[in-house]
Amino acid sequence: MSVDSTILNISQGDNIWDANKFRENLEINISKVGERETNLDLINVDTSIANALRRIMISEVPSVAAEYIYILNNTSVIQDEVIAQRIGLIPLKVDPDRLTWLNNDLPEDEKFTDENTIVLSLNVKCTRNLDAPKDCTDPSILYHNAHIYARDLKFEPQGKQEETFADSPVVSADPDILIAKLRPGQEISLRAHCILGIGADHAKFSPVCTASYRLMPKIIITEKIKGESAKRFQKCFPPGVIDINENDEAYVKDARKDTMTREVLRHEEFQDKVKLDRVRNHFIFNIETVGAMSAEEIFLKSVKILKNKAEYLKNSPISQ
Repeated sequence: MSVDSTILNISQGDNIWDANKFRENLEINISKVGERETNLDLINVDTSIANALRRIMISEVPSVAAEYIYILNNTSVIQDEVIAQRIGLIPLKVDPDRLTWLNNDLPEDEKFTDENTIVLSLNVKCTRNLDAPKDCTDPSILYHNAHIYARDLKFEPQGKQEETFADSPVVSADPDILIAKLRPGQEISLRAHCILGIGADHAKFSPVCTASYRLMPKIIITEKIKGESAKRFQKCFPPGVIDINENDEAYVKDARKDTMTREVLRHEEFQDKVKLDRVRNHFIFNIETVGAMSAEEIFLKSVKILKNKAEYLKNSPISQ
């Protein structure tokens, strides 16, 4: 058989990827939705797709962060570049869809507009609290502005931004992030220009603390395990994985809770009575955000980006 005929047979066989079949078999089950964390199952997909979504969530979903810091005055003990880095890493509650991308080809005085840049200002000075008790040693009572937090960054709307962000003013996702400690006579005055970016350029633009997945554990009990042996078997797994029924037999209650410690394999009495495996097309995703946007939004944006990549590849000259 020639090479050409072999390729033809493969392309016409069952190995060809079918979008309709993929759509019918795909399952997405959301098991936990929180303010900062979401847990979901992606079932009947290839590892390449699951990993592509994970990588996109980490490095390609855009978010907003401070990129240009203009320090007007800094008499604190912290260097300018350290303050700038700290402010850049503060997650901001901003819908990235409300901004456009910065055009770095334009001159410095033209590239920043109300459509692509958010301006934050910080103007604080530490002074003594004359009403503080004489025996007090707490700096937060002895001084005004002894601690500078992310909440002290003030949003300065530019152009039409007052209308654009009327329903959601720009604030830090974590207002209690400490920026600096000041003492009487010290002050910080600066302006921060915040723009769109992606995690591939800098970690501060990544909208997730972590986005990870693991394969669904699979526990197969090949022989009945009863009585005291069943109780010992149960203790080999995390709580909730193994339970004991009315017949005093151990059974798998919830394999999802298993952490694949393989502790059970250390005990000779369970040799050849249990098999540990993973479901190769069942991925358990855990998405933890920095607070700039919800985990559901990040996941949906990653799907959209992956779709756009596929469309681009499909329409490129290489695929024609």
